[in-house]
Amino acid sequence: MNPIFLDLGVIRIYWYSVMIFIGLLIGGILALKEAKKWKIPEDLMINYFFFLIPIALIGARLYYVLFNLDYYSTNFLAIFRVWEGGLAIHGGIIAGILWTLFYTKKYKVNFFRMADIMVVSLIIGQAIGRWGNFFNQEAYGPVTTLDFLNKLHLPNFIIDNMYINGAYHHPTFLYESLWCIIGFILLLIIRRYKYIKIGQVTSIYFIWYGIGRFLIESLRTDSLMLGNFKMAQLVSLLMIVVGLGLMLFFQKKSVFKNQYNNKENTNDINF
Repeated sequence: MNPIFLDLGVIRIYWYSVMIFIGLLIGGILALKEAKKWKIPEDLMINYFFFLIPIALIGARLYYVLFNLDYYSTNFLAIFRVWEGGLAIHGGIIAGILWTLFYTKKYKVNFFRMADIMVVSLIIGQAIGRWGNFFNQEAYGPVTTLDFLNKLHLPNFIIDNMYINGAYHHPTFLYESLWCIIGFILLLIIRRYKYIKIGQVTSIYFIWYGIGRFLIESLRTDSLMLGNFKMAQLVSLLMIVVGLGLMLFFQKKSVFKNQYNNKENTNDINF
């Protein structure tokens, strides 16, 4: 499948970039809608997004480059060719968290309220963004058989694009995309639960995505490595631990205190 969405001669627009843009657009719209519900000013959110998007993208790219220094040290200009792939979501998450910490502290917005809003947008953005990997024929798993892929009842265009270097491969991009879609629906439901606490939506995201990415990463053939360990699995384990810790921390609070759906609880938790 052609990775180029539109070829204008001088300028080429890649499917990878298109899918990232769609994910950012949908995630941003959802976040603005939820922020409005909690009376967070729209201009404050737009200013937040204006810096968040490039910071997260730079973080995602820098994270990927650091684990591929052997290549990029001799191909410096390739660092800037992000449309070819090479954005590590964990790097984007780390950069996004740091920016959110700074921004919410500066403007006296509840950090965990903002995080709870953003993780729902993030996970659907991840689900969409993984299709950029599909068009670039990356983020795939080990060799498998055509019969196995047919048993998954996948459409032919996915099966055909999983034929890489003379063999069929597991569509791990699809496994993660579906996992994120399920997580998105789950977070939407949980977010409306009467007794959910501020911060617990974020903790559930960490746990859910951490588990899914850890398992799926075991199939990936293009993992970023730290010695003999897959870096994404190490970070995923950390996400699970942090998520569980936050969940227990907030659960100890009074049932009637710091409820996510109580409009009086907007700035009563300080990070």
